[in-house]
Amino acid sequence: MAVRSIVIFGDPVLHTPAKPVETFDQELRDLVQDMFETMDAAPGVGLAGPQVGIPLRLFTYGYLDDDNRQWRGVAINPELWITPVPAGEADEDEDVEGCLSYPGERFPLLRSPRAILRAVDLDQKPFEIHADGWLARIFQHEYDHLDGTVYVDRLEHFYAKIATKVTRKRGWGGPGLAWMPGVDNLDE
Repeated sequence: MAVRSIVIFGDPVLHTPAKPVETFDQELRDLVQDMFETMDAAPGVGLAGPQVGIPLRLFTYGYLDDDNRQWRGVAINPELWITPVPAGEADEDEDVEGCLSYPGERFPLLRSPRAILRAVDLDQKPFEIHADGWLARIFQHEYDHLDGTVYVDRLEHFYAKIATKVTRKRGWGGPGLAWMPGVDNLDE
């Protein structure tokens, strides 16, 4: 298995809805293993197929919650239900979010505090997770990738303007850009 490069904001694969997974074979198992290795090497708490250039509806996640419970798995062909997003503005401390496809930057974004994830695993076994807090945020973030949305697309106007400037300054916003976890340091 291998760490894969992560596609950077602007590539069409990140802005196009992904297709359902139809074939559950060794190639899919290898992809999922690579995604876990890539997510861990980055490091991140979630990684969607489009982020590694694969336009399929799947994502991996790995998160240790406040109760020391490890949440780790793959969601294939997921469905996501969320409670309404609270009214108001995002808190600059509590609601800050980042993305491996928009590396080195973090912006506040309001998300629903609760979500229900339904998907299948690699053995096509259905599962359901009721999530709140950061786990719910992770699921919403990764699910957005499957619909062709990157979190900066959802930012409030003030932060969206900053993100636009960052995108221009870094030369992002077009096809073919990627970074390699463990090799490239894009936090500088």
